[in-house]
Amino acid sequence: MRFVVYGSQQRLGVLHEGAVVDVSGAVAKHLAEKHGEPNPVIMAEAIAPSDLESFIEGGDRAIEAVRAALDYLFDRAADDIGCEGEELVLPAEEVYLHAPKPRSGRVAFCGGNFPAHAAAMASQNGRELGAPALDPREQVRARGFWGSWKIDRDAVGPDGEVIYPNGVTRFDYEGELAIVLGRRIKNIKAEDARSAIWGITLFTDWSARDYPENPASLNFAKRKNFDNCYSLGPCIVVGEFDERNIDIETWVNDEQRQSFNTKDMAYSFGEYLQFLSHGLTLYPGDIIASGTGRGTAMDSSKKGDDGKVAPDLFLKPGDRVEIRSPQIGSLRSSILPSDPE
Repeated sequence: MRFVVYGSQQRLGVLHEGAVVDVSGAVAKHLAEKHGEPNPVIMAEAIAPSDLESFIEGGDRAIEAVRAALDYLFDRAADDIGCEGEELVLPAEEVYLHAPKPRSGRVAFCGGNFPAHAAAMASQNGRELGAPALDPREQVRARGFWGSWKIDRDAVGPDGEVIYPNGVTRFDYEGELAIVLGRRIKNIKAEDARSAIWGITLFTDWSARDYPENPASLNFAKRKNFDNCYSLGPCIVVGEFDERNIDIETWVNDEQRQSFNTKDMAYSFGEYLQFLSHGLTLYPGDIIASGTGRGTAMDSSKKGDDGKVAPDLFLKPGDRVEIRSPQIGSLRSSILPSDPE
């Protein structure tokens, strides 16, 4: 199933044959008409909440309730009108989609986790990735885990607008896959971690490559954290695909820049979950992004005579960026001018 967050009330929906179906409303209809439930709306909200985070916490019971409700709605129900007279099925093209981010979900990304990208970035920075005797994947693994948290509260959603960061001239894109956790974990082993993954979605890690950082201080990761620093969506796909084998492409103004598969990750999601959950509780709705493949502006650009990375491939206001996956869909973004300082 493919879950979305839609409309002015940011309710949970599920995509079905070109339409968005209200999850809790469909479950309420099923309970009322098939089972004679006297308080269907209240009961549905308890079993299959209209809020994404609460729904994830509902676990398998919530998923099964939606499956049963969809079967009833499209195979046996007389109409698609909800218990309170609302339309339960809306054309997807007429529905505004928000980023499918749980309210309190924390977001982390795996850094330099695709060998080709990591090697190109190391070369760009005038250094070797790791021990030359090792192949690129083993060089990444020899370097160890690397990454950061994204602290912006709100993700940019499908067809969203990203404001160009102030004071930046090298603004970059990174197409990624993200997993959404479905249960609480702490000190989990990598081989057990897949059971904690609820679903997958597309992720754009926006990077301010030339934002100054002080390598001698604790790292606030300002190059990765600013308003609108990540995009998420268009949906969370649950129970359909293996997160270890997902195709990702990035297109900028209809030009393909990236094409890779998550099977090329140096560290698996399970290994990252083992690392991150060591001594730290992770919760349902927390999000971990895969890292990106080769083809970013930074790893593809040459340096000019001044020693700086040439600006040509980096993003500019007016650009359009699209992350595509045949298994998930498309996450499109438009780049807007910077806010006045």
